[in-house]
Amino acid sequence: MDRSSYKLYHQHDHDSRRMLETYYSENPNMEFKEDTLTLPLEKMHKALAMGHIAGKLLIDISTGPLIHHLYTACEFFKDIILLRTNEKCILEILKWHKDRTGAFCWGHTTTHVTDLEGKSDQCEKKEMKLKSAIMHVMKFDPEADSLTDLIGVPQADCIITYGLLDMICKDQDDYKKKIGKILKLLKLGGHLILFGAINASYYTVGEHRFHMFTYDENFVKNALIAEGMTILQCEIIPRKSKSHLTDFDGTLFITACNEKVES
Repeated sequence: MDRSSYKLYHQHDHDSRRMLETYYSENPNMEFKEDTLTLPLEKMHKALAMGHIAGKLLIDISTGPLIHHLYTACEFFKDIILLRTNEKCILEILKWHKDRTGAFCWGHTTTHVTDLEGKSDQCEKKEMKLKSAIMHVMKFDPEADSLTDLIGVPQADCIITYGLLDMICKDQDDYKKKIGKILKLLKLGGHLILFGAINASYYTVGEHRFHMFTYDENFVKNALIAEGMTILQCEIIPRKSKSHLTDFDGTLFITACNEKVES
């Protein structure tokens, strides 16, 4: 298929529930369990359990209505703000957050996280803690000149971005520009946690194929270093799934610290 025909995540209709059911559900036949659920949650748990990434405010700038990676994070940050580009994704998150009928069930991820923490009997408590920590779910425009213009969003102690840059960036220059805008929301000394898909060009939701920006590990590391970030951890988790719904090679997991010296 001609790549020019791929849809863009933040510009075209995106079926948020279909995305969740395809890539993040508890269905035993869901092919991406290790890639999107088990292994990323384990990386988050290990990184945060070390104790040096913590604080008052976490800003999560991720793709779709994803919240599963925040079950660990709510133990290390008092307040969480979610920024999303897509209104349908926001509505899907709010269904879950407000316990509305038809909300997507994240119980399978809650169970995995509490097992990692040795608190397998506290799934309900974990769910309540994350919901209590989420202060705002806000829409933002990734093409805006500055994300710091968002009303009521202070600089964060930590930013998590899970997959979003892969989906909204057109090329290397666009990636560098957008990661720079995101990092302006991060305090000096604050931390970034980044998940990405290595060497991907597309992912599929329903009958639609969506664009993904193709890059490698070194490109992302160099883009972060150019923004004054110090790389603390960088790892590629090899892909486990065999599906043709997407073509990534592996998951990139990076933690970094903002040590930029202002000129």
